[in-house]
Amino acid sequence: MKKLLSYAVLVVLLGCMVFFGLKAHQKALLHEEMTIELVTYHDAAQQFSLQLESIAKGFLGDLYIDERRIALDKVREAQKQAKEAAVRYTIYCMVTLLFVLLSYFVVSLRTFTLFGALAAMITLIFGLITPILMVTIHKEVEYLGDIVLSFESKGVIGSVEKLFNGGDVLVALVILLFSVVTPTLKIMALLFVSFFIKSDFAHRIVAFFKMIGKWSMVDVFVVAVFLVYLTANQGDVSRAEVEVGLYFFLAYVIVSMLVSLSADKMLKQKQSDFA
Repeated sequence: MKKLLSYAVLVVLLGCMVFFGLKAHQKALLHEEMTIELVTYHDAAQQFSLQLESIAKGFLGDLYIDERRIALDKVREAQKQAKEAAVRYTIYCMVTLLFVLLSYFVVSLRTFTLFGALAAMITLIFGLITPILMVTIHKEVEYLGDIVLSFESKGVIGSVEKLFNGGDVLVALVILLFSVVTPTLKIMALLFVSFFIKSDFAHRIVAFFKMIGKWSMVDVFVVAVFLVYLTANQGDVSRAEVEVGLYFFLAYVIVSMLVSLSADKMLKQKQSDFA
């Protein structure tokens, strides 16, 4: 009964993680959409129109209704709210994840490894599909003000595809290998071991499992190099803003390392029992 109750609680916690992760992902995309719309107000033509409207308002005072600036303020407010909501739901997801990790002290190693691996999979998925970086290139132009020359929102999957299409095949392959393929294999190994720990084959993959575990910090290194590459590749970058997708990916790295230690301990216990 206690085992079933712990399973039920962990399933609910994972469900909450998915819910909060989806909300954070949706709000992050909304923030991206509002930012793109905001950028359109900062091209040369729009800035020229805004300057003319400012002059008109200076002459006419309250008689002139600056509809363009009113619309701009609404977009800015929507962008701010979307950003705050994305961060808030990300925090909710991470707090829920913390409760999953705390289950280590009340459930068996096998149960913790299973649900910890599932939690790692959830954070990895959202880390891959949610924007991790927004890059804006802008320049101050006399009489026109702040002009946005280029804007781009970057996620791991989308950036890998763009790098392939742009001819940077080597960089794309490295990022794909260490940010997508290796993490996925690592989670699959954790799930396999937790499901089939009693089989002989599960113990034969211990060496492979440990080898995969050695690449844990490479995930972080590759993402760090990835961010630097994407930023430096833009030339005159005026602003690079980290998005919530990066926090999901970092959460995956931490959780996968903890679950790897748990699985390794579990396998050693089973091996000693069989000895």
